[in-house]
Amino acid sequence: MQRLVADGARVLFTGSNAQKAQSLIDETGATFVQAAVQSPDDWARIGDIVRRDFGRLDIAFANAGTERGDANVEAVTLDAWNEIIAINQTGVLLTLKSAIALMKDNPSGSGGSIIVNSSMNAHRALSNYISYSVTKAAVVAMVKSVAIHCGLQRLNIRCNAILPGVVETDMIAGIIAGCPDPDAARAAYEGMSPMGRMAKLEEIAGLVAYLSSDEAAFINGADYVIDGASTAGMTGV
Repeated sequence: MQRLVADGARVLFTGSNAQKAQSLIDETGATFVQAAVQSPDDWARIGDIVRRDFGRLDIAFANAGTERGDANVEAVTLDAWNEIIAINQTGVLLTLKSAIALMKDNPSGSGGSIIVNSSMNAHRALSNYISYSVTKAAVVAMVKSVAIHCGLQRLNIRCNAILPGVVETDMIAGIIAGCPDPDAARAAYEGMSPMGRMAKLEEIAGLVAYLSSDEAAFINGADYVIDGASTAGMTGV
């Protein structure tokens, strides 16, 4: 969000935690709407706000996701599976449908860029996070289907996916700090990439900003891995 604001975008973002959102509002001046991505009613409300207060939609970034309650195929509960599917997969579908409807109505004509945040686990599934792995693979197929549809309809709406590796977020930093051996935990995360480090938030934001820009005007239906070669292949012995 900070990168898009710095680039001159007016930003609206959604989420469930209004208190946590306040710091981002104070920092960026962005507009926050408390909403659940898996709720069609909330998306209708978001669409009304975009039309009323912004007048157009040029960029949509589907970034919501969860792995809460996930487990391996034998241990995962149906409730956990359904919740993760609802947020990670149905939520992306509703984001795409809403974004396309808004972008088709842009005053200057149909057009826009949609970016979906998948994961390197779309290519390398996790045994103990079956629901998460499945949804991250599914949304890559969803992106490609949408890109073809919008292209054939000549909507001038592009749709691409990014597949990050381990990113040094506040959440990851908290997990590391809470481990019995934080140094070993950090080394494990950093060791997932042959580059020996985690991605920086600014690096992920840079890819989103590029795919949002006119410089990426012919990039459509792509899935961009940004994982420091974590999924490129085997390191050998």
